[in-house]
Amino acid sequence: MAEQEKKLRGPDLSQGILFNDVPGGGTLIGHANGEEVVLVRVEDDVFAISPHCTHYHGPLAEGLVVDRTVRCPWHHACFDLRTGEALRAPAFQPIACWGVERQNDRLVVRHKREQVSSNPKRIEAKAPDRIVIIGGGAAGFAAIEMLRREGYQNQITMVSSDDSAPYDRPNLSKDFLAGTIPFKFVPLKSERFYSDKAIELRLGETVAELDICARKVALASGDTIPYDRLLLATGAEPVRLDIPGAGQPNIHTLRSLADCRAIIAQAKEARRAVVIGASFIGLEVAASLRARKLEVHVVAPGKRPMERVLGPQLGDFIRALHEKHGVVFHLENKPVSFEGTTVGLEHGPPLEADLVVVGIGVRPRLELAEQAGIVLDRGIAVNEYLQTSAPDIYAAGDIARWPDRHTGQSIRVEHWVVAERQGQTAARNMLGQPTPFDAVPFFWSQHYDVPINYVGHAESWDEIAIDGDIKEKDCLLRFKHKGRVAAVASIFRDRQNLLAEVAMEQEVA
Repeated sequence: MAEQEKKLRGPDLSQGILFNDVPGGGTLIGHANGEEVVLVRVEDDVFAISPHCTHYHGPLAEGLVVDRTVRCPWHHACFDLRTGEALRAPAFQPIACWGVERQNDRLVVRHKREQVSSNPKRIEAKAPDRIVIIGGGAAGFAAIEMLRREGYQNQITMVSSDDSAPYDRPNLSKDFLAGTIPFKFVPLKSERFYSDKAIELRLGETVAELDICARKVALASGDTIPYDRLLLATGAEPVRLDIPGAGQPNIHTLRSLADCRAIIAQAKEARRAVVIGASFIGLEVAASLRARKLEVHVVAPGKRPMERVLGPQLGDFIRALHEKHGVVFHLENKPVSFEGTTVGLEHGPPLEADLVVVGIGVRPRLELAEQAGIVLDRGIAVNEYLQTSAPDIYAAGDIARWPDRHTGQSIRVEHWVVAERQGQTAARNMLGQPTPFDAVPFFWSQHYDVPINYVGHAESWDEIAIDGDIKEKDCLLRFKHKGRVAAVASIFRDRQNLLAEVAMEQEVA
């Protein structure tokens, strides 16, 4: 007990503190009944919450208070200060809340309150009898979780070609691949979640046909599933190289948990790896394989890594960071053949590799929508409510192209958090709760001990304004087009990144 008490920070809130000890619009860390608690003051209201985000344990005391919510500084999850409910992905689990009693100018933290997840909401509109989700990734999972959270009690069926229940895909190129976290952190929920919530999982199943007139889904196994509302969340698949030897067993792409496990199994016996592509996935894989002590070479056609998304300055920094950790780059180059353990290059001598990972992008899985006659536009065209051209069919995630009110353009974004938030929005719309999707896109990337947070959407820019020092890992970059900030990238400027998100939310093109 004494050892636990040493770890607790700040005042004992159960004994009370002065109201003015909590900064207006800010936070104060303390403890109550042996647990760390964060006080958050919004005008004359003070809330007591858990100090950690339920996504990756981010420090909420360092987050941003917006109205009566708090946003996590790491990955922009958002929680209701009054109830603890996780309002925005990537968090789904609520945070704990405590009762706060005000006695004149003093505040006393009382007992922990019951979490909001134990009190599901009621559906006011007439609920559909059966909802079918096609796809078991970020958007599909977020949809089923929100359907049940909103109080929907009727039948939900998820059909996924993946053999595994929904999992945390970002970890496949980061910590799980690096071997720094155990498998228990990979599934988004335990198996019990699906049985307790009465979710029918049809894993390892392929949809052969979507019949929008008969309102049914035909599986390759021969089964058919009727629907009243349907969500297409088929995601994307890796682009594969079409060169001699590309089908060898030591050549991998990384999209699924099975892909990740195959790479890990081969990495245990490998000495040298070649990564094709200097994208986010490619370089996260490179960092993870370096953590496993493999020699790593990266082959890519561009002049510098990630320049198309992050610009030349951050691109040069990322290259130097990886080189500092031992990665060897072969830029302005590409593979032309694989033969055994030899990777033939367009320029220069071949590379020896026990393991090759190809990370050159993904393509949205549109075949099912196209076969059903749903309107496409370099993706599945949806309106602001994520509705497709087909009655009662919605689309979310990597496949959806939606009218973005912040840019004034129709955009399609391949980000994990965007897919989750679209799944949540689609769920509400399928329940007859008209909810436009208006979230500002956000993603993060991790390279060794350096996180990069990116908010907004900049397909092009004519200026990059840099605040801080990139080399010192303390910077914020604003990507501007005709004077307007279209996107912001930052390293260890988490609060400023959150502020940029809020500013973009308030802006309409």
